[in-house]
Amino acid sequence: MLKRAINGFTTAMKGLSLTWRHLFASNAKRRVISVSDDNYFKQLDSSTNTIQYPHQKLPVPEVGRYQLDVEIDDCIVCDLCAKICPVDCITIESIKSTTGPIGETSDGSKKLLYAPKFDIDMAKCMYCGLCTIVCPTECIIMTNQYDRSVFELKNLNYEFADMAPEVAAEKRQLLENQIAERQAAKLAALNKKEGDA
Repeated sequence: MLKRAINGFTTAMKGLSLTWRHLFASNAKRRVISVSDDNYFKQLDSSTNTIQYPHQKLPVPEVGRYQLDVEIDDCIVCDLCAKICPVDCITIESIKSTTGPIGETSDGSKKLLYAPKFDIDMAKCMYCGLCTIVCPTECIIMTNQYDRSVFELKNLNYEFADMAPEVAAEKRQLLENQIAERQAAKLAALNKKEGDA
């Protein structure tokens, strides 16, 4: 029993001496350099502390997968991003235009659908980047922003649509009226054809 106590005490003292040695030995600030720099891993030998975040930040790689952003004016509401999303964090609603094209995107694509709702729940997002790959107009991109700390989970649900609810309701009503008129015209043509026969 005494041997175990001595062994436990010796082990604890070795661990504490290592902790104390590292605590007081390194007091130099770490230089912020890119991972691609040849000296990146050599600075671990120079007994420096970790970077002092948020005062110091590591450079963000250009190909990093971080916060999603949507340029809604370039969106053609094709719904490909929502369909490919493996965690269903993208919610899109579309309303067909009754008057033909409603505009063009920056790459010249015709816009035929309104987007009254385009939401991304970043709390669900797994940052895979598939939505950015399938987007034909490249309206959805990954930015270099990664620190989005919030107190409420609902604040991670980003709404990108800029259409007012009243305008969306008006567009829906116009579409319903157009569909009803077309169905009435088809029915009238069918009745006339049956009457002529």
